[in-house]
Amino acid sequence: MGTLIKGGNAFVPTVPLRVAVRGGVDVAALLLTERGRVRGDADIVFHGAPVHASGAVRLVEGEDGTAWLETGLTAAEEEISRVLVVASVEAGALRDVAGLSVEAFAPDGTSVARYDMTDAGGETAMVLAELYRRAGGWKFRAVGQGYLDGLEGLATDHGVDVAAGPPAPEHTPAAAPLDTAVPAPARIPVQPPAGAPPAPAPVPFQPPVQASVQASVQASVPAAPDAPLPAPPPVPDWTFGAVFEPHTRSGPGNDVITVEGLPPGPVVVELAVDSDGYTGLWPLNRFNKEGSSLVNSTQRNFRGRVLTLVPGNGRLRLKLRADGPWQMRVLPLAAARRLTEDRLECEGPDVLLHTGGTADAAFHYRGTDNFIIHLYELAEHDDPTSLPDRGRSAVNEIGRRRETVPLPEGPLIVHLQRADGPWRARLKDLRPHSGRPHGGGVAKVSEPRGAQGRLRRGRR
Repeated sequence: MGTLIKGGNAFVPTVPLRVAVRGGVDVAALLLTERGRVRGDADIVFHGAPVHASGAVRLVEGEDGTAWLETGLTAAEEEISRVLVVASVEAGALRDVAGLSVEAFAPDGTSVARYDMTDAGGETAMVLAELYRRAGGWKFRAVGQGYLDGLEGLATDHGVDVAAGPPAPEHTPAAAPLDTAVPAPARIPVQPPAGAPPAPAPVPFQPPVQASVQASVQASVPAAPDAPLPAPPPVPDWTFGAVFEPHTRSGPGNDVITVEGLPPGPVVVELAVDSDGYTGLWPLNRFNKEGSSLVNSTQRNFRGRVLTLVPGNGRLRLKLRADGPWQMRVLPLAAARRLTEDRLECEGPDVLLHTGGTADAAFHYRGTDNFIIHLYELAEHDDPTSLPDRGRSAVNEIGRRRETVPLPEGPLIVHLQRADGPWRARLKDLRPHSGRPHGGGVAKVSEPRGAQGRLRRGRR
């Protein structure tokens, strides 16, 4: 088996696998349901609770900075559809870790899947890979999704209570794969290896919270089968627009989607389609007439986020052209990704938020089609149910590009309206915010501050 690239996947044999995580990092495993959430702290395997109750995952310390996850996939309960392999560091960032990789081995020592992390940035926690059910078997996917706010952000994205001392209110972000259309294979009970120690009582997963978030924003993360669309936690200093619980829809192909009861105003629509064909998305008005195209892509397995407006009646209708299974989420603006001085690496259209002072945004686009960016300045915009007229076009080019866009101080929406390919972005020459009041209810904003969340090992 060759080394996989980010987003790549391959079937693995449904036999006991040993998964090596190299680089001297802290390692954990999260066992997730089809909703992309743990059922509780018992579904987290880490140093404080090294054995899952089912016997499906066991964490074993190795030598030379290698940790091992011993898996028995047939022992996983039918409710469990994914096993995330998580790496984190207590100090510094993952870009400082040499030789960070994850590799799965069959019982005879044959390597069946491997992923080398070569482009880590300022993240302190990362989903390196996942094992997930597919077509009656299991697949290994190279994920490489990092979290600047560490295990706190990663944990809340998957339904884990985070607390420093007393438990904090639960967030409900999740990742739900489209593989749910495939029946899960029947569970085959597997006994733990002879002489294996009994599973200890789990220690609660408790990364300390060091940055407040809007508790009312609860985001679930849908994902198409072979490339998840993880969502970072809400931006704590962004208050333009209403917050609400995300609405998730899914289907097998072309459809008209209706979401009722939304607050009027701008929202983020996140879409994941498993298809080799065309993907298109249009808003529908009250006369069922199509508005301007939101998505117009021939990209394989489309993933992306777009910006649209909910009308005053709170009823969002979208026409979808999808040559395959899909999942969609409607999210508040506060759940959009944040532009910072750390490198953000994504693929497809996206909606980004800038809350700092004046800055230059450096983009490196590696696609071959249109690359279009619009800016929505909210400083003088007092109506949170609308957006400034269309927004200012900052980039409108075709093919691979390196562009640097000067940004005014926030609050600012940076909408990558077209981006059929991978891209990365980061802020340069970021200045402190002036602190002047802004429209839309946005007051003085703070500079980015990453939460230093991590999992307490329970062995201090």
